[in-house]
Order: sequence, then structure tokens, then C-alpha cells
Amino acid sequence: MDVILSEQERIRINKLEELKNVGINPYPSNEFEVTCKTIDILSNFNEYDGKTVKLAGRLMSRRIMGGASFGEIQDSEGKIQIYIQRDSICQEDDKTLYNTVFKKLIDLGDFIGIEGYVFKTKVGEISVHVNTFTLLSKSIKPLPCVKDDGNNVHDAFSDPEQRYRQRYVDLVVNRDVRNIFRKRTQIVQTMRNFMNIHGYDEVETPILQPLYGGAAARPFKTHHNTLDRDLYLRISNELYLKRLIVGGYDGVYEFSKDFRNEGMDRYHNPEFTQVELYVAYKDYKWMMSFVEEMLSQVAEKVTGNLNVQVGDNIISFKTPWQRYTMFEIIEKYTGIDISDMDEEKLRDVANSLDIYIDPTLGYGKIIDEIFGAKCEPNLTQPTFIIDYPVEMSPLAKQKVDDPKFVERFELFINGKECANAFSELNDPIEQRKRFEDELDMARRGDPEAMQMDEDFINAISYGMPPTAGVGIGIDRLTMIMTNATSIQEVIFFPQMRN
Repeated sequence: MDVILSEQERIRINKLEELKNVGINPYPSNEFEVTCKTIDILSNFNEYDGKTVKLAGRLMSRRIMGGASFGEIQDSEGKIQIYIQRDSICQEDDKTLYNTVFKKLIDLGDFIGIEGYVFKTKVGEISVHVNTFTLLSKSIKPLPCVKDDGNNVHDAFSDPEQRYRQRYVDLVVNRDVRNIFRKRTQIVQTMRNFMNIHGYDEVETPILQPLYGGAAARPFKTHHNTLDRDLYLRISNELYLKRLIVGGYDGVYEFSKDFRNEGMDRYHNPEFTQVELYVAYKDYKWMMSFVEEMLSQVAEKVTGNLNVQVGDNIISFKTPWQRYTMFEIIEKYTGIDISDMDEEKLRDVANSLDIYIDPTLGYGKIIDEIFGAKCEPNLTQPTFIIDYPVEMSPLAKQKVDDPKFVERFELFINGKECANAFSELNDPIEQRKRFEDELDMARRGDPEAMQMDEDFINAISYGMPPTAGVGIGIDRLTMIMTNATSIQEVIFFPQMRN
């Protein structure tokens, strides 16, 4: 297959061959020792002033002025100005390294290594006077750059789809993007530290599962050739983590990649990250307080404030957070009390509210559709929605004082669900009945109904202590903490449409 090259690419490939002709390997294998980062010099100039340093990174700009040049080198932490003088980097009368290599054969985007001393220019800019210069990697494709033709600015690599498809370029030319992912790392580290301090164990559970479960979602299906059986990419790790509670752990958590074969929009990606935590001898009320405290610490650690700017809203993570039952919040935003309605009446209510209800959906899913359309978008501040109808929660324990409801909460922030938690159902007989109800929903045509998991029932039949569990979406939480408008902004390599 012939590769179609642009004119700029052909020129750079020719330069690559010329470099070889003058004895320079454009892709050397030897180590280049880096003694510091650009941020170290820029933040501590007095410490580095006059001292020799070694830096490596991309050449991002260059101004050639005869026998001397100014440029910028960019490493993982930032940029710094470099000053290259022909007589400093060339030995005796051989000026090839400067006149031929640096001026003609080196391009913007090439990786270079430099050694030199730190100084300030006459205008006060911190710089490195280069004494030795090494090509570390030749770039064949030119980086996009901003150009102004007098009327328009173009080639700025600002188109979102292009950025997401070529994140490697996005990270080079749009430096603020790196800050989003650094904050994402801080979020995960803060949560991990918080759970570790409480004595809970981080574990790993299977991604390929013989049965999918733990959530209402469509799975991705694959086939294992050696076993000659179909397997599923997990939609949740809940049922495996609860097996570990059966096995004697007091608390386990996992940061997991999960996969759901569902629609894509700015809040949904088929591959996403969540953390799930299960703690023995606790209930959903305890878990609400735990989540409040943990996410408040996340906000303060990542943003330095309990008041986080998200779009036009200020989200306050100061505790305690608002709490409503599912029926209370529906009545608050629709004016309709649905607490005593059956499935038929709920369909009539949804129709009166102009909410389309698929004929395959049952009682619990209809309530969820009404809530999603009329309530969810209004929940800007952190809000717990509690006490769901039992039909909506096949893995949650019923309330003792009112078994029509289960001990469950969902956390909503900025109009979207960010966490889901239960007092976990640990009655194997009731769990079997719930799974059978799900099978009935599947026969009615619900593609997201859960399967019967005999091994899970077998596990809790050995006895599972009272347990609280929660799942928290890392991607959506990162969107909030970084003021991102799309989930694609907080995932390095999101799925894209063809």
C-alpha cells in the first residue's frame, strides 16, 4: 500500500537522509541524561543561575540570526528559552553542526538534548546558553501551529474531534490539556489514600466474565477460542467484590475499567472508569457520610476550594448535602405524587409529561424515566436521592419499615449521576427472586435486564455480612473538578465515530 505524503513530510524525510549523510543518526539509541526539568529552572532561578544543566524535549520555536539563534525547548513540565551560538556548539573550524544541522536539517517538533549554563538575557528572560546539542529524534510530521494570514487564525489544532482522535498531538500543542489529566490523577490518588487510611484493601477482579451483572446495561460480547465459550466485558465489578466480602474481607475497593454497549454523548463513553467500594457491617446511611467526606477532600485537594466552578454554576462541596427520597423529588419538580400509583397510572403520568416510555419498560424503569426527564437536570448542587422502589434496585436490601423501598442512594452533581450505593442485599432467597424478576423483564424485551448468576447466589448462601457498597464515576467526577464540558475531554483516548 502506497503511503501518500504531504510536501512537508517529503522534505523532512529528505532531511533525515541528509542527516545520515553527515554522520548523524536521527534516532540514536544511546541514553541522554537529564539533570532537571524546565520548571525547576524557571521556579528556582537563583539556585540554577550560572550552573550547567542538561535538558531534553521538543524544539518548539526558533529565531535564527546569523551565527546565533534563540529557540524554545519543551519538556513534560513546560518551556524554556535556549540560546545557541555557532562558536559554542561547533569545534574549531567545522561549523557543520550549526550551519547545516541546526539551521537546515533540524525542524520544529524534533526532540533534542542540550547541555549548557543558565542565565538571564538583557530583557530578563531565563534562558540556557547551549554548549552541546544532540538530535534525539527526528519528527517526520510537522506539528500544527497558529498562523495569521491577516484575517484568520488557523491550524491551531482546536477542533475537538481532531484533538480527541490525535491526543498525542493535542498534548504537545495545547498544554492546558495536561492539567486536566494531572487533576484526574490527583482525584484517584486522593480517593485511594482516603480508602487506604480507613484500612480497606485495593483488589482486582475479572474484566472478562462468563456472566455480566452488577448493573442495568448492555454488555460487549466476545469469544474465547481455547475455552470455546462466549465471555462478556464487565459492566460492573460489584458481584465479584461482594464475593470477597463473603470470603472475609472487611472492606475492598477497585478502580475498574467497565464497558457498556450503550449510546455515546458528552456524558457517556462505552469504556469508562469507576471506583467501587464495599464495606462489611455498614449500611447506606453510613456510606452517604463516607462519600460526602471523601469527595469534599477531593474537591479541596484538586481545586484548593470547596466551591468549584462548573460552567456558570458554583458547586459547593461543603457538607452536609441535600437529601430527598425518589418520590419526594418527583413531586417537587412535577407536582405529582406517584407514591400509590401502579404501572398503568405511571404510564399515564409519563404521557401527560410528554415523556416517551418504551412498551418493554416496567414499573421501576418508568419511574426512572420520569425522574431523569423532570428532576435530574435540576440537581446542580450535590444531592442524595434515597429510598428507591424495590423494582428499580435488584441488588439492594429492602427497608425494614417499608419493604416497598430499598436502602439505596444516588448522588447527583451538576445534573448528572456521579455515584450509586446500596445497603447490599445479602438474603440469597430474596436475591434469587429478584434475579427471576429481572428474567421476566428480559422476556418482555428489556435489553438491560440482569442475568441469573447462580454462582453469586451460591456465594452469598454461605453468608455475607451486612454490607454497604458504592460505585463512583471517575470520568464524570473529573469533568466536575476540571470544569470540562464533555467526557471526551477527560479520557485520553475516547471512542469516536467513524
